[in-house]
Amino acid sequence: MVRFENVGMRYGSGPEILRDISMSLAPGSFHFLTGPSGAGKSSLLKLMYLAERPSRGLVNLFGKDIATLPRQELPPLRRRIGVVFQDFRLIDHLSAVDNVSLPLRVAGLPEEEIRSHVTELLRWVGLADHLNARPATLSGGQQQRVAIARAVISRPSLLVADEPTGNVDEDMGFRLLRLFDELNRLGTTMVVATHNERLVARFNHPRLHLENGELRLERGALGGTA
Repeated sequence: MVRFENVGMRYGSGPEILRDISMSLAPGSFHFLTGPSGAGKSSLLKLMYLAERPSRGLVNLFGKDIATLPRQELPPLRRRIGVVFQDFRLIDHLSAVDNVSLPLRVAGLPEEEIRSHVTELLRWVGLADHLNARPATLSGGQQQRVAIARAVISRPSLLVADEPTGNVDEDMGFRLLRLFDELNRLGTTMVVATHNERLVARFNHPRLHLENGELRLERGALGGTA
């Protein structure tokens, strides 16, 4: 699903943010991405969802070498990837329902089916009373839940999430990670960046730990590997 070989990344002429990253993530796996602030977690995720290209090394997604992939093949590849951004990136003039509906409308699903799926998911994440609210009227935690719902609604092949529980309380954070767990059981490969060690400890998933630009694989809280 995801393969990096000796990947390095720098911005402009600055120092390398990531150094010699090599990893292989199997289809249907679930990994937490941990490490201190400034370690390069967001940069690593950007490589996974094709927002950046490496300075060196090989990035292979879904069996395709990104460096040699024709430009016209990138959009369909990106549509297989769900992303939860730290800054949410909701569309201000759209309601919660319409923000979450966007991936399904792009895919051409019937409007009745879209409304049913989206409403059910927003209720599950505790936003039943805010279906028609616009982002500006929602709290940071509520906006985060809308962003997560939008990322998972189309059941992507790969989902990457950058601090998805950073703006919600512990109970809601656990509930959102349970949602990711369910999506993972349906086959989605998950990479979730987080600082919340208490939540990580409640799930038996391995972690990719990034520090000083270097990556290592650690076992899950209960001894699980990949």
